[in-house]
Amino acid sequence: MAVKIGANPIIWSNDDLQEIGGATPLETCLAEAKQAGLQGMELGHKFPRQADALRAALAPYDLECVSGWYSSALLTQSAKAEIAAIDAHVSLLSAMGSTVVIVAETSNAIHGQIDTPLSRRPELDHDGWRLFTERLTELGKATADRGLKLVYHHHMGTVVQSRDDIARLMDLTGPDVHLLLDSGHALWGGSDPAELAQSYRNRVAHVHTKDMRPDMRNIADAEDWSFLKSVLNGVFTVPGDGCIDYPAMFAHLGGYHGWVVIEAEQDPEKANPLIYATKGRRYLKDVLGRVELL
Repeated sequence: MAVKIGANPIIWSNDDLQEIGGATPLETCLAEAKQAGLQGMELGHKFPRQADALRAALAPYDLECVSGWYSSALLTQSAKAEIAAIDAHVSLLSAMGSTVVIVAETSNAIHGQIDTPLSRRPELDHDGWRLFTERLTELGKATADRGLKLVYHHHMGTVVQSRDDIARLMDLTGPDVHLLLDSGHALWGGSDPAELAQSYRNRVAHVHTKDMRPDMRNIADAEDWSFLKSVLNGVFTVPGDGCIDYPAMFAHLGGYHGWVVIEAEQDPEKANPLIYATKGRRYLKDVLGRVELL
């Protein structure tokens, strides 16, 4: 398929801290996504998890189901157990015509703990990396057999955060494990999003575009805030509203076919979701057009 622009409902309501945007109905999220010109939505905690009900929810707004996050526990259970655990999620995405499944290891993650500073995020030793990547590779093969590419989401506060972490993940997993390139998590984790796009072009199968406010990032780092405290204070915003060089990143993704997803983990009381989703979509359409991805 050609490149399409979608969004994650985290612009409207947060999954890690559900009181953020908790009062916003799903219908408001979907109606504003359509009004902003978006073509699809990733799943969030307010979405139905049965295919018929999900189709019925999306259809009035002419929105596709892009994909959905899955929290893996490969450090604490076998690949076989994880394949069984992800079955319902994969079945739903397959029934909705999605082509990728988003996976992130959360068995020991701290990104959802508002009082835990990012300096205490988990890291793996040699044996931990071997175990994790072997199991992840097996999970990737299982989802590929069912027609879905596993796209791994590097994320602040998890075992895959830094540039070295991403390199190990890519080096130690097989070709059925693809990369979800998230520009905001990349930059904050110490990577250059454009360099990641260039280095892993052949394995990037999904793209998240959240931008970063560098002044707030500097404060969060200096004061060792938690991930959620940083989010609540506005460390992230939509693409085009921060410091990330998106033309440089997308210039290295020539030939990419898939979704480009707008994110902005902001407090909707401070950042109107419709205004920001519209701003992000307008900016992405311009950039993607200039680099001939639209």
